[in-house]
Amino acid sequence: MDPATPRTAYVDATAGIAGDMLLAALVDAGADLARVQQVLDALVPDSVRFVRTDVDRGGQRAVKVDVEVLVDDPPHRTWASIRDLLERARGRDDVPERTIDLAQAVFGRLADAEGATHGVPADEVHFHEVGALDSLADVIGACEAWRQLGIEEATGSVLAVGSGRIRAAHGDIPVPVPAVARLALGWPTVAGEILPPRGHAPSHSHDHAHDHPHSHDPFPVPDSDAALPAHAQGGPHEHGGRRVPSGVAPGIGELATPTGVALLRGLAATAGPQPTIATEALGVGAGTKDTPGRPNVVRVLVGRPFSAEPHAAGQLSAALPTTAPRSTAARAIDPDSADPAASDLAPVPSTLAANELPADDLPPDAHATPASALQLEANVDDLDPRLWPRVLEELLDAGALDAWLVPISMKHGRPAVTIHALVREGSEGPAAALLMDRTGTLGVRMHRVERIIRTREFAEVEVRGQRIAVKIAHDQDGAVVRREPEFRDVAAAARVLGISERTMLDLAKEAASGLSTS
Repeated sequence: MDPATPRTAYVDATAGIAGDMLLAALVDAGADLARVQQVLDALVPDSVRFVRTDVDRGGQRAVKVDVEVLVDDPPHRTWASIRDLLERARGRDDVPERTIDLAQAVFGRLADAEGATHGVPADEVHFHEVGALDSLADVIGACEAWRQLGIEEATGSVLAVGSGRIRAAHGDIPVPVPAVARLALGWPTVAGEILPPRGHAPSHSHDHAHDHPHSHDPFPVPDSDAALPAHAQGGPHEHGGRRVPSGVAPGIGELATPTGVALLRGLAATAGPQPTIATEALGVGAGTKDTPGRPNVVRVLVGRPFSAEPHAAGQLSAALPTTAPRSTAARAIDPDSADPAASDLAPVPSTLAANELPADDLPPDAHATPASALQLEANVDDLDPRLWPRVLEELLDAGALDAWLVPISMKHGRPAVTIHALVREGSEGPAAALLMDRTGTLGVRMHRVERIIRTREFAEVEVRGQRIAVKIAHDQDGAVVRREPEFRDVAAAARVLGISERTMLDLAKEAASGLSTS
């Protein structure tokens, strides 16, 4: 598994979701709550405090994150004022730009949903409880925790929204509440009623030994609806402290809040079953209620896309060289640091592509770049264009000196591309096999090319605790003509620090300009 591959996540909201639950799950998965607190304090100083506790929900251990409001009369906020608050923080080291971007996307969804519900422009929406400091903290906190974990894409489960009716600011309203119903448009939802236990009565025996204590007493197999929760039977039951008569809005109550659903929609691009990932971290976040027989939790699985590569004799993947490991995970930051965005980040070693790794016996040119090489090429008209970036990356990782695409038009006017790979003599076999395996082409052309090249070497700079390789080119007299930071290192450092790639590139170029070379 290549650590340079962007991280992905799966959000399990089959028991519902709220903002504090998702934040807690991300903290349990490894996000630094102290750093989250720093970001929030930079936006709304001395207003809220996060408190983490470990709790039990339905027999499962989970993390609960509570938000303590430290002011008596927090200001009312509109979407326009929240957007302005976030925009004013851009460019500051204490509020990562990606956190700002994620939070704006989430609040924008909330504003659109609330505006459509109440028939007012989004900028004029007063968020009710969403505008309160605790919910503001949930959104900012979850977005910063998401950034810290390095999650680039995500899938969400079917969403349990609840059922029945609840008492809210505008009176007795149905579940899902109007804002949740609008936020969930296009997303698969279920009510999420508690199901009766199946096939495991209290009086039973096992044909295997137990080495752990357990109990089945709370969950008898029901002989009738009498064993179901009162609100699921449809008869008289308690709801919000009131006696609800038979036939009136039976239901489980609210399982998904507007803040939680906005976060799910803003952070997860797709809905569906869990994708195939190699899970690296699991977080379980608890809600306030502890419902018997139903763990009131949100789960987040964080990892990287996984594909089983063949390793049988003759298969290409067993023989191809790979890049050295690179760490792109967020590092923990000391809350007492004078520069929380940089000073206590452990330096991240840069990693060059396999075709750029110097060996002890190579000449001063770090590439040992040959003046003579082989150019492979093939025309392809039926590959999903979303796959091309990875194909090029794999060719480079396998040792190609360069790889690129050229758009062409084939017979019958079909649009296509020609894929080119420049490789060293002797490595054309594995490279051609990789090209055919990844694109499906039935043949690869090959011809020799001669090149006039400049020698180059690599040096390394450290920027805000991140190590970045710098390619230094020399002319025929040995004078330095160019210093260029490796962009893969720049992009990885930008993700860790939570700043834009452009800003990181400018910092790296400034550091590279001061390099002295032999």
